[in-house]
Amino acid sequence: MSESQNIMGQAVSQASLAADPQNSAWVAANAGSGKTYILITRLVRLMLSGVAPEKLLCLTYTRSAAAEMQDRLFSLLAEWALLDDEALQEAIDERLGTLGAPHDLALARMLFARALETPGGLRVQTIHSFCESLLKRFPLEAGLSPQFDLLDEHEARAMQTQIIRGLLMRHDDPDLRAALDALTRQISER
Repeated sequence: MSESQNIMGQAVSQASLAADPQNSAWVAANAGSGKTYILITRLVRLMLSGVAPEKLLCLTYTRSAAAEMQDRLFSLLAEWALLDDEALQEAIDERLGTLGAPHDLALARMLFARALETPGGLRVQTIHSFCESLLKRFPLEAGLSPQFDLLDEHEARAMQTQIIRGLLMRHDDPDLRAALDALTRQISER
């Protein structure tokens, strides 16, 4: 076996381990390396094992990744809903790597409808939106006013600019001037 075949075999083995919901996995890799494929496979395995779609939570870093993940999952499940028994069994075997294992084909076909009808929709969120939802559900426990509101990016930048401008205007404070002088020598303008 060549070294490249050995490396490919290890990568496939690691991907299979990461896609198995019985394992705890943190998937981090370059763009286009198959992270979304692994996560979708993991979700499908969970749903085929009887986990209700509303019990699943998927966290990603960006909104575009969350949208891509949801789109790919719905596309896969929609495709499965229309396949005949033989083609569906083959598609599941190919996706899950469980050649020859009989699957509940009726359940596999129903996953698309179940995912569409999930109360509140499938929960594929960014880490930021998940944290925001926790803060909104438990503001007092987080030490926040129940009426708190998050700043949007524009408001945050405006506030940062105002704070920096205020600091720079205090040119009569020698300690502040020394601190700003040290900072500007260590960091870029941005």
